Amino acid sequence: MSATIDGPKFIDLFAGCGGLSLGLEQAGFFPLFVNELNSDAMETYLRNRDAEFPHLRERFNANDIKSVVSDEGFFDRLFTDLSTQFGQPIRAGEVDLVTGGPPCQGFSGIGLRRSYSVDKKQLPSNHLFQDMAYFVHHVRPKVFLFENVEGLLRSRWTKDGAKGEAFTDVLNTFRSLEGYTVSHKLVHAKDYAVPQNRPRVLLVGVRDDLLKDGMKGEDAVSAGFLPAPIGMYPHLVDVLSDLVDPNFEYGGKTNTYINTAKSDWQKEIRTLPNGQTLRKGSTLTDQEYSKHSPTVQARFQAMIENGGAIPLEMRTKKFAQRLLPETWGNQGPTITACSLPDDFVHFSQPRTLTVREWARLQTFPDWYEFAGKRTTGGIRRAGNPRENIFDREVPKYTQIGNAVPPRLGQEVGKHILRILGQD
Repeated sequence: MSATIDGPKFIDLFAGCGGLSLGLEQAGFFPLFVNELNSDAMETYLRNRDAEFPHLRERFNANDIKSVVSDEGFFDRLFTDLSTQFGQPIRAGEVDLVTGGPPCQGFSGIGLRRSYSVDKKQLPSNHLFQDMAYFVHHVRPKVFLFENVEGLLRSRWTKDGAKGEAFTDVLNTFRSLEGYTVSHKLVHAKDYAVPQNRPRVLLVGVRDDLLKDGMKGEDAVSAGFLPAPIGMYPHLVDVLSDLVDPNFEYGGKTNTYINTAKSDWQKEIRTLPNGQTLRKGSTLTDQEYSKHSPTVQARFQAMIENGGAIPLEMRTKKFAQRLLPETWGNQGPTITACSLPDDFVHFSQPRTLTVREWARLQTFPDWYEFAGKRTTGGIRRAGNPRENIFDREVPKYTQIGNAVPPRLGQEVGKHILRILGQD
């Protein structure tokens, strides 16, 4: 018996742990195919879709995009397999959306510092946008969405290159795709109900046969390619307060919810796909605490007591943590959770955030499970391009930090549905 496609069809390239996909699914999209190189991130993606979208694990996923685009028969086999799987013809031009966020190791500030002396032109991961464009050319989706870090807008290929030349190449590559009109925008996740500032470059291409009147211009929001901001970001006390365990132990875990949901936001994030809400006493995953030294614990406690300020006698050259505020000021969220779990200190407890709290900053629901190690470091996380070491471990914190917040993905997905006329 063939599986049933329920909703507009999309393909996610460089999917990571599935933040953007989850948002699109929440908006009503159906995932046809997924590509992700890292095995832990792929396992996270599939594990959370086995019940609803078992075809993703059974047949349709790929690891290395390079093997996809170098295989002349790949696209014919893909459409044949999809048509067989779902009992209906699926051809080029019929997929509603192709989306992708190629790895950005050389474009982010952190990635640049870890790229040693290698020019960005020499980092294979920085040219994956060309592979995505090749994929779009063959699939001919109605819409495509490219996303990346803010640093891409300023990035040079070499030390002597022109500021922004990397993004110019990306933009020109996608604009060279025949039959599409492309627009882009630097958006901030806080404008779309996410408790982070988190700027992301979003580039949208709409097939010309679907363009509506007025859809033109560089600014993707003004031109109607992306949704207008909605605000509605929650304060951190409304995001994290129900997870506060007064009896937590450094190096230990809290395995069940010890509080009921204290805000509507918490009720929503604790709601399972079947509509059931996780109650006090229900199983809580990934609430494991780092084992800080007594010195670090004392420093964190002093930060809490002094509004984030660190006493002179406790300062160190390497210490760069910031105290998270319970509530945002007039500017709204000012943080961006990346891949490092020790960036921020909890607003009411002398510790860094757990994986589950980190996931909540990104608006992943509590039922979402993460595969792989909790954290790692050094060359295992960064690689060493100078020595041709490009393989990196992607532990849970990094998977989450690399993701597009599902809430942002949902708002973008709802807007794309309107472009498709399927809202």
